[in-house]
Amino acid sequence: MEPILEGIQKLMLIEEFEIFFKLVLIVILAGIVGYERESWKKPAGFRTYVLVGISAVLVMVCGDLLYEELGADPTRIPAQLLSGIGFLGAGTILRDGFNVKGLTTAAGLLAVTCIGLIVGAGFYIPAIVATFVVYCVLSYSHVLSSKLEHYYFIDLKIVSQKPKEILDDIRKVFNQEKLEIIQIKIVEDKEANDYIKLEVKYKEKVDVNRIVSKIMAINTVKEVVETKKAE
Repeated sequence: MEPILEGIQKLMLIEEFEIFFKLVLIVILAGIVGYERESWKKPAGFRTYVLVGISAVLVMVCGDLLYEELGADPTRIPAQLLSGIGFLGAGTILRDGFNVKGLTTAAGLLAVTCIGLIVGAGFYIPAIVATFVVYCVLSYSHVLSSKLEHYYFIDLKIVSQKPKEILDDIRKVFNQEKLEIIQIKIVEDKEANDYIKLEVKYKEKVDVNRIVSKIMAINTVKEVVETKKAE
């Protein structure tokens, strides 16, 4: 066993072999995270994560080589990579109305970039541990999340001729539906109709159309507008 370990240590002293080892390792580590993302049909999958990881390793290796050959600051290129990865991450973030998707995938790309930089710097054990942690967070965080209380929020704009007089009626509607009013504000608009601005919180999804119908049945209410989709 000792001769094998000694042989590996000698190989690791060869610069070209060490670079090759780093690239193989990041393909494995980034591939694990990328495979997990691809299994969930995310915008960035196995190939994207592997390519980002390889790029990070090469950037770190390039910084080290420039330092050895020219005495340049080895941290400058990795620093630019971390700034540039933001553009790639932004490409995975999609906006659907008031909902935003892809933030976790973008964060995963940043995590793989950092893992690649660590591999490129030669800290292999921390890179392996970090990959394990990232994979567990992405794969199993939903188990913990499902046990936590989730709240939904909705904003409503209620246009009325006499907004102050219908506040009690509005509160009754929300109490019947077991919804909690977080904020209520009366806005007086001289150029248009006065209105009530409401922010409501609830645990279980409800039929928003039913609530709107009940509010519309209140006297002097002209219009009810949902200004933010339930999340």
